[in-house]
Amino acid sequence: MRRCVLSGPYADAEALYVDLARQLGLPGHFGANLDALWDSLTRDVEGPVEIVWSDFASARKELGAAANRIRSTLEEAAAEREDLRVVIGGPND
Repeated sequence: MRRCVLSGPYADAEALYVDLARQLGLPGHFGANLDALWDSLTRDVEGPVEIVWSDFASARKELGAAANRIRSTLEEAAAEREDLRVVIGGPND
C-alpha cells in the first residue's frame, strides 16, 4: 500500500495541493482545486493508497475553511473507493 503523509506547514491551499500531487503522482494536468482533486482521487490514483493527514488542527489554523473542504473531499473520495483510506489524526484532532 502506498502512503501519502500530509504534515505541513502549508502556506496556502495550493501548497497542500502541490504536496498531494507530488506524493500521489497526480497527472500533469491536475488543476489544484477541489474538483480536480476529486477527479484524480476517484480516477487517476492507483490503489491501494492511504492518505494520512497527521496534524489537521495545525493545517486548519494555517488554511482555514480550505482545510475543511479538502478534508471533506478526501473523505468523500475514500467513501467511493475500497482501496483508498484517509486517516485524519494528530494530538489536537
